[in-house]
Amino acid sequence: MSNSTKERFRQSLLLPAILIAIIWLIQIYQAVSGNDLGVYGVYPRKVFGLRGIFFSPLIHSGWSHLLSNTPPLFVLSAMILFFYKRVAYTSFFTIYILTGLAVWLFARDNAFHIGASGVIYGLVAFVFWNGIFRRNLKSIVLALVVVFYYGGMFVGIVPGQESNISWESHLLGGVVGILASFWFKNQIEFDEKKPVYSWEREEAAPDTYFLERDAFDKTKEERKREGEKDSEGDWFSTISW
Repeated sequence: MSNSTKERFRQSLLLPAILIAIIWLIQIYQAVSGNDLGVYGVYPRKVFGLRGIFFSPLIHSGWSHLLSNTPPLFVLSAMILFFYKRVAYTSFFTIYILTGLAVWLFARDNAFHIGASGVIYGLVAFVFWNGIFRRNLKSIVLALVVVFYYGGMFVGIVPGQESNISWESHLLGGVVGILASFWFKNQIEFDEKKPVYSWEREEAAPDTYFLERDAFDKTKEERKREGEKDSEGDWFSTISW
């Protein structure tokens, strides 16, 4: 692994590590103080619930909730930062903000919606649909990896989950991830560009034809006159004084 690749790998771990540290510090604070910060989650269609767009992914209902979200959030965030560096930050924060906004607009309004699972579903959808929209080897392989490891998560978008599970966050996060993948599909990474070979850069040779292009458009009489004219020209050209 080259030094530049090592540095890129190190940088791709920085934001996920900071994000996970913040989430864990918030959970530790809740456990030690006894304060429930769930009221800072998204409460749909209420003005005070808008703050949850920024805070809800950082707040979890307990250790099991936090532990289930930590590995996929860290791995998927690092994945897009390493493999999709050009659009990583823009796409991540697009998924982060728009998922919360979509939950505020469309989710059920009898509870606070908290947790990073909506963002995780958005990241999964983003990586998977990049394989469809970009259709290069790297994006397809990453899509297959995501399906292999996180394919079972898509059960979580089905309505009828337990009352304390925000399936709306999962579904809406996935939709936002698809949209983000589509929006940024033309911002190709350096290693995704197709090489231009030397023979593709050469100018194409002019087309040559055995017969004149209008040969079949001429009448028999016209071709006969042209033949007589050419023979006369050849005869005169042979005379010299």
